[in-house]
Amino acid sequence: MNAWLQILDTAGAVLVLLGAAICLLGVIGMLRLPDVLSRSHAATKPQTLGMILVLAGVALRLRTGMDLATLVLIGFFQMLTGPVASHLVARSAYRTGQVDHDELLFDELDEQLTDEKYPPPARRSDSKG
Repeated sequence: MNAWLQILDTAGAVLVLLGAAICLLGVIGMLRLPDVLSRSHAATKPQTLGMILVLAGVALRLRTGMDLATLVLIGFFQMLTGPVASHLVARSAYRTGQVDHDELLFDELDEQLTDEKYPPPARRSDSKG
C-alpha cells in the first residue's frame, strides 16, 4: 500500500474518532446542563463541529467523487437544519415561559414581542356557541 494512502487512512480514522468524541461531549452537555437555552447550545455547537470532523474523516477514507459529493450534501443540509431547529426550539421555549429571564444578559426578543408593530395574536374565546 502506498505510504500516502496509509497516512490519509490514519488521518481519516483520527478525524472520525475526534468528531465522535466531540459529539459525545455535546450529548453529555445536553443531559447535564440546567436550562433549555444551554441545552439548545449544547445540542447545536458541538454536534455541528463533530459532524464536520466525521465527514472530513470519512472523505479522507473514501476518496471517490460520488462519495465526496454525497458527503458535501450531507454536511450542507446538516449545517442548514441543525442551527435552525435549535433556534426554533429556543424561541418556542422563550414564548412558552420556560426561560428564566433573570439569567439572560440581553433580552432582545422581549423588545420585539412588545413592539407596537407586532401586536400579540388575538386570543380565541373558549366559549362554544
